Amino acid sequence: MNVTHKNIVAFVTIAELGSFAEASERLFISQPALSTAIKNMEESIGGKLFSRSTRRVSLTPEGKEFLPVAKRLLNDWETALSDVTSLFKLQRGVLNIAAMPSFADGILATNLANYHNNNPNIQIRLLDEVMERVIQHVQDGRTELGFVFRPNDLTGLIFTPLIEDSFMLVVNKEHKYASYDRVEIEQLNSIPMVFMNHGSSIRTWIDNNLESLNIKPDMIAETSQFSTLGQMVANGMGVTIAPKICRQLMLSKGCVCVNFSSNEFTKEIGVLMKKRGKLSSAAQLFLKELSKNLRVSTTFS
Repeated sequence: MNVTHKNIVAFVTIAELGSFAEASERLFISQPALSTAIKNMEESIGGKLFSRSTRRVSLTPEGKEFLPVAKRLLNDWETALSDVTSLFKLQRGVLNIAAMPSFADGILATNLANYHNNNPNIQIRLLDEVMERVIQHVQDGRTELGFVFRPNDLTGLIFTPLIEDSFMLVVNKEHKYASYDRVEIEQLNSIPMVFMNHGSSIRTWIDNNLESLNIKPDMIAETSQFSTLGQMVANGMGVTIAPKICRQLMLSKGCVCVNFSSNEFTKEIGVLMKKRGKLSSAAQLFLKELSKNLRVSTTFS
């Protein structure tokens, strides 16, 4: 069936005016062209829509049934165009992102608040989950953007660094290192420690770094959340190594954060997106604002 938007507009206009001549004037097309358009439409749908007389044009019973449907189709068409135009103008839209809780709770939350103030009609959906699930959400297309430490495997993904974060030692207030300004990484040898779960990206990265320095800590417990990790440290189960973006979280648990004096661990935090695919206007604008606030020179599309 070959019925176009112009055909439906012509049909509704003639039905409302009851005249081909008046409709042709309103639509700025010749009367023969209008008649041809309606004839083609009637042939396409298999029946007459108008009864024509020398004075007046009236709708057939089928035409009367079709008129409200045609009006609804035109309204839906205009609504759809208005919606997509609003998306490009950022008058409407959704920003779907995922982030590690440690990043979401600090840098990201502040920048999302600024973004919302500048774009109040953009709905924000944030999933704050462990790094591995953030990566999965981007791969599955559930979110456009994911904020994580640089992953080891970037198959099908693009990682753009935003900041470089260093790691610190976290101890409870009674620990002997709590009064230190700095500690040597070698001082962790044989000390009871709590870690992120074995197999997580951060745990693997920390294990590899400790192994390269021939440091063998005494692993007491592991968990999947930095919040729980901090509580374990505060309760005296052991010390841990955590990124500095977790400093406020660890302090809120009553822990003490101590810098490393040498062989300092550093790792990039950035944004993850699919290698193939176009970012929405909402996502592009957020990355533009975030890059400006973090003073990062990069282009996203």
